[in-house]
Amino acid sequence: MLTSLPPLPASPEKMHKPRKRFGQNFLHDPAVIQRIIRSIRPQPGQIMVEIGPGEGAMSRELLQQIGRLDVVELDRDLIPLLERELAPLGELHIHQADALKFDFCQLSPGPHQLRVVGNLPYNISTPLMFHLMEMNHCIQDMHFMLQKEVVERITAPPGSGQYGRLGIMVQYYCQTELLFTVGPGAFRPAPRVDSAIVRLIPHQTPPVEVNPAALSKLLATAFAQRRKTLRNNLKGLLDAEAIARLDIDPGLRPERLTLEEFARLANAIDAGKQ
Repeated sequence: MLTSLPPLPASPEKMHKPRKRFGQNFLHDPAVIQRIIRSIRPQPGQIMVEIGPGEGAMSRELLQQIGRLDVVELDRDLIPLLERELAPLGELHIHQADALKFDFCQLSPGPHQLRVVGNLPYNISTPLMFHLMEMNHCIQDMHFMLQKEVVERITAPPGSGQYGRLGIMVQYYCQTELLFTVGPGAFRPAPRVDSAIVRLIPHQTPPVEVNPAALSKLLATAFAQRRKTLRNNLKGLLDAEAIARLDIDPGLRPERLTLEEFARLANAIDAGKQ
């Protein structure tokens, strides 16, 4: 049964002032933390890394469950607090580094063995996710707290208003699932938007055969003007007849297409350049 350690001391001398330049909003709600831990289901012996542990509220719970934890933290001033409060609870490895440049695979003992968690700063969440997806081969799964709107875009199905370039590219790399939403009051300071927890499970084999760079470039063009049809948005890349030969209606708007259909378009454009 999950049991919770007491929250970190909240005395002024032990509290860290959140820094806007690091996008810091510290999670402090014990009920939310426990719900995240139940969703992650950490097990002893697993290799887990937390990005941006902040004051260590979630790190404490993870250490309690698995006994060993790597954390990647950019803010040097948080390191002494983390060492003081967390090191006695288990085997803690602190990497003072920029997560956007960090080689996460160095922590994994083999393919698809690293579990990644984090309350990601909103201002770097998208580039950080794509940095991690380049290391899919060593990652088992990822659980992130992100802006709710971003999670809705990541998990959106074809035909929905949120479906677009971001979601399609993430879904090329991973299975996606919105787990639950979190209100602003769970953080210090409270953000102006709702947040959500997303689960990403890297595909061991890509769901479609396509050059991801070509797919990304196609999506940027296709969604440049969402209200226009493929016939109009892909002018200069594929004409209407070429689109129709791929068994895709050139009169459709881009949000109606599946990942597989976008892959067909990207492959046809690539073939035409050869």
